[in-house]
Amino acid sequence: MEGNFRYSNPTHLYFGQKAMESLKKEVEAFGQTVMLCYGGGSIKRNGIYDNVMQVLQAAGKTVVDDGGVMPNPTIEKLREGAAKVRDNKVDLILAVGGGSTVDYAKGVSVSAYCDEDPWQKYYVRQENPSCPIVPVGVVLTMVGTGSEMNGGSVITNHAEGMKIGKVFRDDVFPRFTILNPEFTFTVPQRQMVAGVFDIMSHIMEQYFAGDGDYTTDYIAEGLMRSLIHSSRIAVRDPRNYEARSNIMWTATWALNTLLKCGKGGDWMVHMIGQAIGAHTDATHGMTLSAVSLPYYRFIMHDGLHKFVRFAKVVWDVDPAGKTDEQVANDGLLALEAWMREVGVSMHSAELGVTEQNIPAIADSTFLLPAGYRHLTRDEVINILRQSL
Repeated sequence: MEGNFRYSNPTHLYFGQKAMESLKKEVEAFGQTVMLCYGGGSIKRNGIYDNVMQVLQAAGKTVVDDGGVMPNPTIEKLREGAAKVRDNKVDLILAVGGGSTVDYAKGVSVSAYCDEDPWQKYYVRQENPSCPIVPVGVVLTMVGTGSEMNGGSVITNHAEGMKIGKVFRDDVFPRFTILNPEFTFTVPQRQMVAGVFDIMSHIMEQYFAGDGDYTTDYIAEGLMRSLIHSSRIAVRDPRNYEARSNIMWTATWALNTLLKCGKGGDWMVHMIGQAIGAHTDATHGMTLSAVSLPYYRFIMHDGLHKFVRFAKVVWDVDPAGKTDEQVANDGLLALEAWMREVGVSMHSAELGVTEQNIPAIADSTFLLPAGYRHLTRDEVINILRQSL
């Protein structure tokens, strides 16, 4: 391990088929008014909305409805939600849905009483809140982002062609999260596998960095092996509780700040993927899958030792008689085969990327000084072209 770090995670997690039994106790700890955030209405069709409302009514809460959170929540929607919180003096924001709804709720929580433009303060300038923060709770229905146990909030500004994530301090983390794997059964398969790759990408972004011997890299390898195994089962049998519960738990640990302890990360796949999303509104996990292989093949020689380890430990590649480069390449071939097996997008052209909009996407890509190689704009353009 390297460096000095502080670790804190204040989120209370309730996991399993009986997790909802803890919701009433949690919401009773907050004030009278709860704003219920959700997406396009699927929770009303599958019964989760009624389940949550029964709990809130039993707890005597006044409920403010805030539906219509889109898959890539916009700054306009965030401002609308912040106004609802102020106008109704909301005491708790309860996000019921997937990562986009949770990201949105956290963005609203720090924006409601912000005396500046939240887009500029939090997402452009990456500042921390100096205003009162409205508490957030979560009932998760789709897994992938890990937003249920971290401070991340990704917001899209279509007018500026930008999709930016801000990782807030732990005082913005959800106060509690309900994790019932059965709630994920009704998610369409394409959304499920997009979430699976989002999980994988979160782990790889933190894994492919650093030259030391990190405890967290060993944890990351175990999480990746578990995810690969369970995803194969879930694709064949989407209602397999054991597989879906393992995927849900892996998603939480992939991005709850544990894996970054003592080391840096990369995050360029996410920077390029988010830029694609800002211009195409494509599903987040699919933007990551479309650019991952071109990106990792481009940087493989810069972090060859780690790609060799990835091949041997995660994919069981036999190194006998092979050069390090061959072993590393076999690992990426194994990653590619798994991606095709589970059914994620392999090409950015499927998502709306064209030769014509590549320069604009590159201009929207944040170039981070991290990982094994610091990209230039021209290199981003090359990776995007390879992803087509």
